Amino acid sequence: MLTAIRKFQSSTEHLTALHPEFLLLCLLAKSYKTGHSVLEEDIFEVDQPKDLFLYCYYGGMICIGQKHFQKALELLHNVVTAPMFAVNAIAVEAYKKYILVSLILHGQFSTSLPKYSSSAAQRNLRSLCQLYFDMENGYSNGKIGDLETYVQSNKERFEHDNNLGLVKQVVSSLYKQNIQRLTQTYLTLSLQDIANTVQLSSVREAEMHVLQMIQDGEIYATINQKDGMVRFLEDPEQYKTIEMIERIDSSIQRLMILSKKITLTDELMSCDPSYLSKGCRERQKFDFDDCDSVPQRFNV
Repeated sequence: MLTAIRKFQSSTEHLTALHPEFLLLCLLAKSYKTGHSVLEEDIFEVDQPKDLFLYCYYGGMICIGQKHFQKALELLHNVVTAPMFAVNAIAVEAYKKYILVSLILHGQFSTSLPKYSSSAAQRNLRSLCQLYFDMENGYSNGKIGDLETYVQSNKERFEHDNNLGLVKQVVSSLYKQNIQRLTQTYLTLSLQDIANTVQLSSVREAEMHVLQMIQDGEIYATINQKDGMVRFLEDPEQYKTIEMIERIDSSIQRLMILSKKITLTDELMSCDPSYLSKGCRERQKFDFDDCDSVPQRFNV
């Protein structure tokens, strides 16, 4: 199917109807790495809105499967904020996962959508996802017991949404969030104190969490095996390495390309008859006759 996608594409920036079908197959086969290869391409051309909704939704699920939560959040965000006249089922399910991934990644989420979201999404999505909004209350107070009680009492509803596995990851991430909060208060702390404060069952479990977070680059710390003391350190990254400079340069180049794309899109919209007609009707200080039915193009 990947070969067929390449055949149908006018360029790698073109999203075809086969893209979401391909990602769905990757999800069902749990071949996340294969699906991720398609998600690395920037998309600027879309044939049908539904293709974009499904592409971003399935893509978000693939990234969740790989624990690439930042990319998953971006894709799910695209679903939720995409133009829509009425809220669709894809956007509702994407918003549920968006909330959960936000909690895992950042320990919080914005309770309001960006201003560029559709009015339909801003009016309706919260009420359709209230179960997940309420979960944030148990998460924000940092009490594992309260969160686990809430999850257990709503277990069937989370299972019905096929989100129970992701919800369990949210619960697990609260331990990490609580440990990260300790780094903002203490320079040194014993593993026993960490276990007590974060509500872990043993010193060994606290040590495993700290070691995993160090390995994942989520905190910077050392553990003294003799006395079981944890020393929290500053981020050692000085942004002076060749690798970091190359990453920054690559990001700048990508942003420059994106800026040109946005400028081109803005120019095309400014010449679209439907867009201009709608804009003139909404601006009451102008008469409709002041606007050309078909805009002129000028070559400078």
